[in-house]
Amino acid sequence: MTLRLHDLDLRGFASDNYAGIHPEVLDAIAAANQGHQIAYGEDVYTARLQQVFTEHFGDQAQAFPVFNGTGANVVGLQSMLPRWGAVVCTSTAHIHTDEAGAPERVGGIKLLTVDAPDGKLTPELIDQQAWGWGDEHRAQPLVVSITQTTELGTAYTVDEIRAIADHVHGLGMKLHMDGARISNAAATLGLPLRAFTTDAGVDVLSFGGTKNGLLYGEAVVVLDPSASEGLHYLRKLNMQLSSKMRFVSAQLIALLTDDLYLRSARHANAMAAKLRGALEAGIADGSIQGVGFSQETQANGVFATLPAGVADRLREHFRFYDWDASRNEVRWMCSFDTSEQDIDDFVAALTRELAAV
Repeated sequence: MTLRLHDLDLRGFASDNYAGIHPEVLDAIAAANQGHQIAYGEDVYTARLQQVFTEHFGDQAQAFPVFNGTGANVVGLQSMLPRWGAVVCTSTAHIHTDEAGAPERVGGIKLLTVDAPDGKLTPELIDQQAWGWGDEHRAQPLVVSITQTTELGTAYTVDEIRAIADHVHGLGMKLHMDGARISNAAATLGLPLRAFTTDAGVDVLSFGGTKNGLLYGEAVVVLDPSASEGLHYLRKLNMQLSSKMRFVSAQLIALLTDDLYLRSARHANAMAAKLRGALEAGIADGSIQGVGFSQETQANGVFATLPAGVADRLREHFRFYDWDASRNEVRWMCSFDTSEQDIDDFVAALTRELAAV
């Protein structure tokens, strides 16, 4: 019996998590769903996944599949820190704003935040919190965490990451990257994954898959083995060890094979660029009024401001989130399955609502 409860015509721009499973990933799950395999990561798919990650990130890379991004961040950061350690991040970082306090409550990690208008840290911004070593009254800043692409849809360049890594390492700190949308960054930069991770000085990476077509599954990827310890134990302790790990690993293998990660991310980025371009064209010819942009569109997200009331009326047709309701700022996300028709329909609906203002 086929059970389908949702409307297939319902589309939205709230999150790339709203999209389904990429067909190639679904095929990989089905192919792995035959016979028996040893549980808890001793299966042939997880063994193959290790080879795949070394192909993309270097021979030293070690991958630890987990269930989700919050788990990847908490487990990865825990492995980089002693109990008295703290993490420097932006005030908009996912670990600070959207993980329900998991780094603090589950990981026991103090977060030291810095305001970054474009979502990107710099050595100068890091120095606002990178101080107080040896002071027993202050949590010790020992790790910096950056997000690629950022929560504001911007992308770090290789030079920017290298500058951060050099600065952080010079202070005796380590560099963590939250790569929930790392594939979109690769598509934006036009570079292989290791170019802006391993080769740029990142120590530990949370590699994202769910936002790019996986059913579920991410991975903690240790790029510098000296920067992390205890992951074999921490993963289980934090309830992130999958018994049927072959299904997580099979998905990640599919994503990293034949450039599926890149094909999917390029499409999502292209749809975001199309959306922004259509709105800019409407602003230029006067058919769209009252729309502004609050961030550059460098990946698969468009951040915009709307006249009061427009967002709520538009949400009757397309789901999306407010980013900063106090200034009528919204976020529109595109995914691997966003179509050009989706963009056209959304722009038409927005144009109608703006005309009614």
